[in-house]
Amino acid sequence: MQEHLTTYDVCVIGGGINGVGIANDAAGRGLSVFLCEKDDLASHTSSASSKLIHGGLRYLEHKEFRLVREALLEREVLLAKAPHIIRPLRFIMPHQPHLRPAWLIRTGLFFYDHLGKREQLAGSKHVKFHTENSPLKNEISQGFEYSDCAVDDSRLVILNALQAKEKGAKIVTRSRCSAVKRENGLWKIDIENAKGSYSIQAKVLVNATGAWVTQFLEHIVQVQSEYAIRMIQGSHIIVPKMYPEDKAFIMQNDDQRIVFAIPYLEKFTLIGTTDQEYHADPNRVEITQDEIEYLLDVCNDHFKKQLTQADILHTFSGVRALCDDESDQAAAVTRDYTLTLDDDVNQAPLLVIFGGKITTYRKLAEAALAKIQPFFNAVGQAWTEKALLPGAENLHSVDTLVEQILVKVKALAKETAMRWAHAYGTRVWNFLAHINHAQELGQDFGFGLYAQEVNYLVEHEWAMKSEDILKRRTKLYLEFNGEQIQALNTYLIELHERRLQKDVA
Repeated sequence: MQEHLTTYDVCVIGGGINGVGIANDAAGRGLSVFLCEKDDLASHTSSASSKLIHGGLRYLEHKEFRLVREALLEREVLLAKAPHIIRPLRFIMPHQPHLRPAWLIRTGLFFYDHLGKREQLAGSKHVKFHTENSPLKNEISQGFEYSDCAVDDSRLVILNALQAKEKGAKIVTRSRCSAVKRENGLWKIDIENAKGSYSIQAKVLVNATGAWVTQFLEHIVQVQSEYAIRMIQGSHIIVPKMYPEDKAFIMQNDDQRIVFAIPYLEKFTLIGTTDQEYHADPNRVEITQDEIEYLLDVCNDHFKKQLTQADILHTFSGVRALCDDESDQAAAVTRDYTLTLDDDVNQAPLLVIFGGKITTYRKLAEAALAKIQPFFNAVGQAWTEKALLPGAENLHSVDTLVEQILVKVKALAKETAMRWAHAYGTRVWNFLAHINHAQELGQDFGFGLYAQEVNYLVEHEWAMKSEDILKRRTKLYLEFNGEQIQALNTYLIELHERRLQKDVA
């Protein structure tokens, strides 16, 4: 007797930005969706970015006009969709005449200003630096300024997953896809997690595993990848705030690459990224000493404040799995995405995602839906362009929301209200609805992280471990000490046990 398995229209493997973007788009078009992620949402490449929504100014040098135009258009779309986690940011490019002539930069910025429509963001301009108040070295006297956006990358992933869940998608984390096979025109998919194993069925399987894309194809699906990939490591360092301005700097280097210095979480400066080939386990990617020295050298070539390794508070690294276009240099490998569809002899379709970047995740998802739409009788229209992400509903401004939180919750620190407003937008009321005083928020783990917020993250945002909460949902990992982390871990264990007891009852 054949076992009865739940059948979904689409099964997505991978809980990074591409995976959740596809799951969200598909669920919103009326398809039944299952997504599994072997770790936490956004726990790899999608939380190891430069935290930017940008057109990719340097991609113009590689003549990637289609990618840049799409990314520039998406800046405005995403800024409107999620203004609580995405904000305009001005970038300053110090001019180094021996690296790129001024006319070339002006030409590039002209294209950057005009390739995509620009409604909310200011255009580029030439700037001069005054020796006495510029953070740059005295010999750097002029440059250029232009607009892009900063983003909380991991929360962008989580908000898409949350929206997908609200549209009916089943999202499971810390659940590994251990085997797949085609049976009777469907995919049978085996899932393993800490509680055991189970199977589901799906009409379409989507491989959105990022750095594991070819590994998943060859070891789980047991087919040869249509494309070779190049794994490119990008690393960042975080140091104490280097300068007072709320602007980012884009620094040119002798190797024709660029490095950003970006204001980060009010107190810090984020510096990156690197580009180097990576050939090891993507689960274990870490910054190398060469990368550390490279980033420090580029910064020290530009800024008056000289950094040493002792200034580094934290580092993070990610691996981008890019289609191998046989570029000589890692920095030149295309950041564009490629989708392949395997549906030979009317078998259950397999869609494979190669490449992509955070800025264009929504367009990638639309392209994915265009590929799989023919396999279903009725699929809704594209909808994500104008749809607000969770927390942006009825959001007049983040500043207004901060004031509303402070009025409602007496004795709350303004810094906490600001963090909540930027992270949750108007969804903050989901855990503050019955709260009128900070004393009602429960255990205080430090730096404005209370039990009330932790409970919400566990119940509604798939958080299970302290790292999930501190790194990918609140960014408080830069503040917490070992004792505070242990207290949070203890609380989470007790909370998990209480939930288990409730489930049994």
